[in-house]
Amino acid sequence: MSIPYKYHIITFGCQMNKNDSERVESLFRGMGMESTEKETDADVILLNSCSVRESAEARIFGFTKNYVELKKQNPNLVVCVTGCMPGRDKGKSMGDKLQGVDLYFPTKDMVHLPKWLYEINPNFRNMEDLQEDYLSLRPTLKKHTQAFVTLQTGCNHFCSYCVVPFARGLEVNRSLKEILEECNALAENGCIEITLLGQIVNHYIAPDPQYFSLHNPYRKSDFAKLLWEVNQIHGIERIHFTAPHPIFMSEEVIDAMALPKHLQFLHLPVQSGNDEMLRKMNRRHDRQFYLNLVKRIGEKHKNMALGTDIIVGFCGETDAMFEDTVDLYKECQFDISYTAQYSERSGTLAVKAFKDDVDKSEKKRRWWVLQKLMEDIVYQKNQKYIGQTVSVMLENATKTATGEWLTGNSEHMKRVRIQGDDSKVGTIQKVKIEKADKWMLWGHIL
Repeated sequence: MSIPYKYHIITFGCQMNKNDSERVESLFRGMGMESTEKETDADVILLNSCSVRESAEARIFGFTKNYVELKKQNPNLVVCVTGCMPGRDKGKSMGDKLQGVDLYFPTKDMVHLPKWLYEINPNFRNMEDLQEDYLSLRPTLKKHTQAFVTLQTGCNHFCSYCVVPFARGLEVNRSLKEILEECNALAENGCIEITLLGQIVNHYIAPDPQYFSLHNPYRKSDFAKLLWEVNQIHGIERIHFTAPHPIFMSEEVIDAMALPKHLQFLHLPVQSGNDEMLRKMNRRHDRQFYLNLVKRIGEKHKNMALGTDIIVGFCGETDAMFEDTVDLYKECQFDISYTAQYSERSGTLAVKAFKDDVDKSEKKRRWWVLQKLMEDIVYQKNQKYIGQTVSVMLENATKTATGEWLTGNSEHMKRVRIQGDDSKVGTIQKVKIEKADKWMLWGHIL
């Protein structure tokens, strides 16, 4: 019996990229290949790239440079780069500079990977009759109890700093029938938590709306309708989505977040608290719109935890403009913020229209101001959980000098740690909180 070929996947960036890598893994397995954790044992290495920041692309150059040396030891090694970097690199100017890369292709072309690998090495098994739509590929899950389900890819909104429309193309919404079939299949295989993904997930528009139930209570928002449909699936116990756009947070969507299986956490990107910055970013909402929206959500969901994305040091941001963001942060009392120091991305409107004129040291200072503010706010907010009982999806187990520990997320997406063995991994438990820090709550199972 021949030894199976092995693959090694490295994923950079967002949850969408992770879900795409799960689809690539299904292709490799369909070719009869096995996963390996060691790059040195791999016959195929695939890097799923991110282009959000320059540093993310720089890492790809660093990795592939190392693989040139690895290829000297294994001349048959095939190195592939996919994801957002080749997606936006239409002229292959970046791809031509990569060393030792055999295949360089955008995400949507992953369905051709088996054929390309077969052409490079006929000993690899080809896969025939693959559909052209890569989203039709069923992901290979690392944990059968948790899954990402992609609703859409691409974006039509062209925020001036963002490469997504160039890397992933314009918005494409998946078939509702296909999404519901995938969710039902996941439930049948033991999945209890689903995260719905999209570039602007709450702008999902079903291309086949006839598959919505006739008794679905929502009438205007297809995304709210979809949340209701997934709530009806037996076996699914927790539902989350990311990332929405403020302008599509309709009353129906806000209402649907009160459905019984929905987590009490919302990640709602704002990017800036200053109107001029928001206009230059082409965010299509202003400061007051966002604040009013947060207020409406808080009135409907008293205990909703709130996260956001913020960019500091965008083109022309003055100290006063940054202070508007600080003030908005204090007013919204975010539980978490993914704060980025602005970096130019070639091809975007910001590069063509504005000057990157905020000094790097000032960007770093502003980042630290928000980081410290976030830590102070979340520490104080987390103290309210002491003595409370929360629902926790236990995700992993580790052994330390102090015993065995289980870690997972509460319904508010707070990390929770308890003592216990790995028999409870993949289950939802009621946990009473005894101690709270910035990024971890500690307790015991009731």
